[in-house]
Amino acid sequence: MAALGIEILCIMATEIGENSGLYFFGYNIHGIIIAYIMGYALAGFTTFVTILGRYDFKDNAKLDTCCSVLEQQSNKGFFPNLVITFKNFGIGISKLSSLHRESNIKHILKTSIIILVTAETVCILTAETVDLIFYKQSILLSIPLALLAGALAVVLPEAYKKIKMNLARIEK
Repeated sequence: MAALGIEILCIMATEIGENSGLYFFGYNIHGIIIAYIMGYALAGFTTFVTILGRYDFKDNAKLDTCCSVLEQQSNKGFFPNLVITFKNFGIGISKLSSLHRESNIKHILKTSIIILVTAETVCILTAETVDLIFYKQSILLSIPLALLAGALAVVLPEAYKKIKMNLARIEK
């Protein structure tokens, strides 16, 4: 459950971006394309800022990615990790103004892009597609389904990897 904190923040940003795009540009081919771009861009920014909030500038080796939350502080439970994720988002916003002064900016940006492309893209696109399919039916249906589908798109493969690693360790 701890991994869902960053996914919920990311999907909330996706929902805001996509629904704003559909509202302002309409439910047509151009509006849908712009809505996807807006949702992905806002979710990407939110993910980057949250990772930035988790990053310790003093220690280059300490970069807590979104997926590392499966290991880190997982014993605290879902709600404390959700609060920590929102706190990291706020910290990341405050760090944006001093980001250009960091000597390891390339490492930070590279790691953030890798995380966004590998883990978050599946989550974002799944959430946007579910939201698009159910957009006209009910916003009360589309958002929970998008949260569920988007979070499962990231959490299930990671859970499978952990189970596989644990089984391999037990066999040895």
